[in-house]
Amino acid sequence: MSGYGREGGVEKLYEYLATQVVFMRTDRGIAHLRARPERLSITQARRQRMRLGGKTAIVTGGASGFGEGIVRRLVEEGAKVVIMDRDAARAEDVASLHGNHAAWIEADVACAEGFAVTVDFAQSRFGGLDILVNNAGIGHVPQPLDKVEEITFDRVMAVNARSIYLGAKATVPLFKRQKAGVILNVASTGGVSPRPNLTWYNASKGWVIAATRGMAVELAPFGLRVNAINPVAGETPLLKTFMGEDSPEIRERFLATIPIGRFSTPQDMGNAAVFLCSDEASMITGVALNVDGDRCI
Repeated sequence: MSGYGREGGVEKLYEYLATQVVFMRTDRGIAHLRARPERLSITQARRQRMRLGGKTAIVTGGASGFGEGIVRRLVEEGAKVVIMDRDAARAEDVASLHGNHAAWIEADVACAEGFAVTVDFAQSRFGGLDILVNNAGIGHVPQPLDKVEEITFDRVMAVNARSIYLGAKATVPLFKRQKAGVILNVASTGGVSPRPNLTWYNASKGWVIAATRGMAVELAPFGLRVNAINPVAGETPLLKTFMGEDSPEIRERFLATIPIGRFSTPQDMGNAAVFLCSDEASMITGVALNVDGDRCI
């Protein structure tokens, strides 16, 4: 087994080990000897050493916008990802970009059954669950708070707030048994520094931030971490909703409130999500991280 030191590299070592004799162990002891096992893929070996290697995640609303960016970055860093979304066609398209590293399921985050079937699906498809990213969210068009219809208010709260409660109900018992798990909630700068005429959306995201902190304090003794990210307005399907209409003048007005001079991107959210979901952030819990180009300073 010469040549597998510093110069040979770890990849060559993996290749060597994958060609050796393997004892097959079962619950009845050693069953048999396999002389020529299936080769261990170098790609698989490398993925195990990535920041999220060996982890499985659910990303709600992962078929578009920030969610799609988060899915992409989690997969790039070694995770297996289940995309939970109501848009089945779009979810399938996104999952297909990542081969066997991603799967999709059509489910409603405002429904307890949606989370139950998604958690079961993740476990059966990828063998476990380690991370829940509560990304799904909706807004309402800018208007005076007393003009927002009750049905709109109820839907905003169901998707933005109730979904986090339901996600916790579905995953926390599993994470407690594992004594490990990460929950990442996507809140908003609107929950930190609200804008006029988006009051009920802002309130829902303020709720997310408070829930994140409460969950973190309660769940830390069980080995669980809970954090949030607060995006500023970004290049997603929701941007037009928040602006009321999309025009160069309105975009310029929004950009004027972001000192760094640009909208946030799905890549920005994906990068932040990878860090907070990885072991690099093992001492970080209860944080609501502004990913906002100084908008909230």
